[in-house]
Amino acid sequence: MNIKITADSTCDLSPELCEKYGVTMLPLYIVKDGKSYKDMVEITPTDIFNHVATGGAITSTAAINVDDYINYFKPLSDSNDGVIHIDISAEFSSCHQNARIAAQDFDNVYVVDSRNLSTGSGLVVLKAAEYIEAGLSAKEVADKLNQLVAKVEASFVINKLDYLRKGGRCSALAALGANLLSLKPCIEVKDGKMSVGKKYRGNFDACIEKYVTERIEGREDIDKSRIFITHTGCDRGIVESVRKKLTGYGFEEILETIAGCTVSSHCGPNTLGVLFIRK
Repeated sequence: MNIKITADSTCDLSPELCEKYGVTMLPLYIVKDGKSYKDMVEITPTDIFNHVATGGAITSTAAINVDDYINYFKPLSDSNDGVIHIDISAEFSSCHQNARIAAQDFDNVYVVDSRNLSTGSGLVVLKAAEYIEAGLSAKEVADKLNQLVAKVEASFVINKLDYLRKGGRCSALAALGANLLSLKPCIEVKDGKMSVGKKYRGNFDACIEKYVTERIEGREDIDKSRIFITHTGCDRGIVESVRKKLTGYGFEEILETIAGCTVSSHCGPNTLGVLFIRK
């Protein structure tokens, strides 16, 4: 049985991983100065960071619309026995709703709400590829993914709140206070929604070390077959320190990805998270 996997660009999988697992990425739109660009096709996080650093307004994001989804699904539906599409959480975007509407035109397209973002969604995508490799039908894959999504644990530590402030997601006073106190908030995804967890204090590298330790150490409920380090272009020394730490905790596959334009637009540079699946 020939089954195709598609995913929103918000899943932040690298081109190499997409090629390895046969994933087709569908780009969201990034709006910069009133003009729309396709995520990671016509605009990159570096473009966004350079734009903001030179005084430009923060970029925003826009969902893939129903017509886009229909145009993406049509040739894939015609040439495959089934199509599995994995979306960013419906709580974050109208992508899932639009994809479900588009899928009504096809009898072999299954749309899954990852209840997550970034490589939290990416973990679900890679599991889909494993289920397909194991011989499951498209419906069986979708059913298993719907059971899996609640077990994905995603979080990020943000160095500064400047992008969240500029995007209207926190007040100028809160951002100023956090920066003055060297607070680095941890953003967590729970039940498909984002919330602020622990606030770390100190230098970014020291905060990241504490964050990783507290996320992983002493836990028996983590599936250690795969974990993502996902970041917005952090210092190599910090990333390698995290990788070394995760290796010491016994993770079999440690994947590193650079967050795409959606996460970068909201969180800014120097954001890092570890994302994994619970047993």
